Amino acid sequence: MNILLELFVVTFRVLWAFVLAAAKWLVRPKEKSVAGQVCLITGAGSGLGRLFALEFARRRALLVLWDINTQSNEETAGMVRHIYRELAEAASAPKDGEKDALPHCGLQVYTYTCDVGKRENVYSTAERVRKEVGEVSVLVNNAGVVSGHHLLECPDELIERTMMVNCHAHFWTTKAFLPKMLEMNHGHIVTVASSLGLFSTAGVEDYCASKFGAVGFHESLSHELKAAEKDGIKTTLVCPYLVDTGMFRGCRIRKEIEPFLPPLKPEYCVKQAMRAILTDQPMICTPRLMYMVTFMKSILPFEAVVCMYRFLGADKCMYPFIAQRKQATNNNEAKNGI
Repeated sequence: MNILLELFVVTFRVLWAFVLAAAKWLVRPKEKSVAGQVCLITGAGSGLGRLFALEFARRRALLVLWDINTQSNEETAGMVRHIYRELAEAASAPKDGEKDALPHCGLQVYTYTCDVGKRENVYSTAERVRKEVGEVSVLVNNAGVVSGHHLLECPDELIERTMMVNCHAHFWTTKAFLPKMLEMNHGHIVTVASSLGLFSTAGVEDYCASKFGAVGFHESLSHELKAAEKDGIKTTLVCPYLVDTGMFRGCRIRKEIEPFLPPLKPEYCVKQAMRAILTDQPMICTPRLMYMVTFMKSILPFEAVVCMYRFLGADKCMYPFIAQRKQATNNNEAKNGI
């Protein structure tokens, strides 16, 4: 094709993509069904992972829960079973003219204790899932950790642990379950990253690096699926602002700004992410202001970004959190007589 003609076609497609994106803002797309599909969630024992599990359970997905903490993972499973029982009770007396869309007896939840930071543990647990449950249709890479130390005070082992859990684990889980998705040309891979995977701040170098890595991995994987013309496999990147799960307890921006940009409620964050996942939205930043911050960071000179950070109090927002973690560590050492 003549390059000028091809350029015209590309320009038209780019403009059409803007039109479609605007249309989705005005008209909410219909959510797809995940009923009966196997959904695997890492880090399901608490925080966002637990809330994702409950949301998928309400939509009648078959849940596979991974977490390093067996007890908390079982607690999540108990909540999921409670939702399944409610669904079964609601379906036991269907209204006139209605039929149950899915046999509720088939809804189950499976729990596995897995350290996603260890490659062989991921692969062996994935093999168990395939044998005991079946092939995974929805993979939610959610597990995450934070060290809470300044770079020069952070032990190398904690830096490696952060990178393994927050970034490398996405490689292992995807390699474990993507082959069948490719064979069936069906599936959905969700990467729960962070706004700190799009822009950074001081004091959490290892965490930012791991989240930037997760974002880069997700974007490259999305392009690879497009290049392979596997349009049946969807991807969604979730990049929330600070979420009030306790993970970054103590983190503070400028007090005059904080009422306008408070930590996100976990329930709100997950509901927004679920909407994006079920409408096959490629990326979701919460709140929407994060899109603007990312854009400005990309076009402004570095010194201008530094000025904005200082005005917002974002340049040292992690310092109170790190101080609290250090104090807690010292207290534990003193209690244990170290």
